[in-house]
Amino acid sequence: MQHQVVSRDEWLLARKAHLAHEKAFTRQRDALSAERRALPWVKLDKDYAFEGQGGRLTLADLFGSNSQLVIYHFMFGPGWTEGCSGCSFLADHFDGANLHLKHHDVSLVAVSRAPFAEFQAFKRRMGWDFDWVSSAGSDFNYDFHVSPSPAEQAAGRYEYNYETRDGEGGEMPGFSVFYRNEQGEIFHSYSSYERGCDLLVGAYNFLDMTPKGRNEDEIMDWMRHHDRYEKSAATGAPEPAPASACCG
Repeated sequence: MQHQVVSRDEWLLARKAHLAHEKAFTRQRDALSAERRALPWVKLDKDYAFEGQGGRLTLADLFGSNSQLVIYHFMFGPGWTEGCSGCSFLADHFDGANLHLKHHDVSLVAVSRAPFAEFQAFKRRMGWDFDWVSSAGSDFNYDFHVSPSPAEQAAGRYEYNYETRDGEGGEMPGFSVFYRNEQGEIFHSYSSYERGCDLLVGAYNFLDMTPKGRNEDEIMDWMRHHDRYEKSAATGAPEPAPASACCG
């Protein structure tokens, strides 16, 4: 890897110039976060049913004792044997975050459209502890536009990331945020999709600080389930990612 090499004094000048840009970005990020928190809410009156370890759950149940709920829309469709590799990369960050989120009035839950029993073996394989429930039989995935509805599939047009796209579509990633007031009313405050999910991936921040960065030709082309980074003795290349599981 070739790169410009300079004296320590020259490096310090360049670093201080970049520091000014970093500070400006931090202030912009703070302002954007404040703008996000100030967005209007939508009151939810529709009942959604989920299935978890203890059986049937409501959206209110997913909050637990907290007033705030973050749902990650995990790509695991009916009949799949493993989850999307990109969603799995992101989900590897959940248990560490939950050590703190649950003490700050926030519940974090993953939701997939596959029946609950279908992703239990994969969850055990990944060694995850976070709450992960099924929305099978509910309109939840359709209403939050991470799975095309039967009507959208029939029409060949579906909504994702706040735009209409052609095709039948499939399972798609994203996250949604909800608030529950003291009266038990539930409000939808925010949803984000595609690259918006980068906010939840701490490993990206480490990579973005390194000389090679994310080191990818296409987004997430290097991504694997964390138990599939073993290299082939013959080629030294990582095991190929499953063709059926991709967030990018």
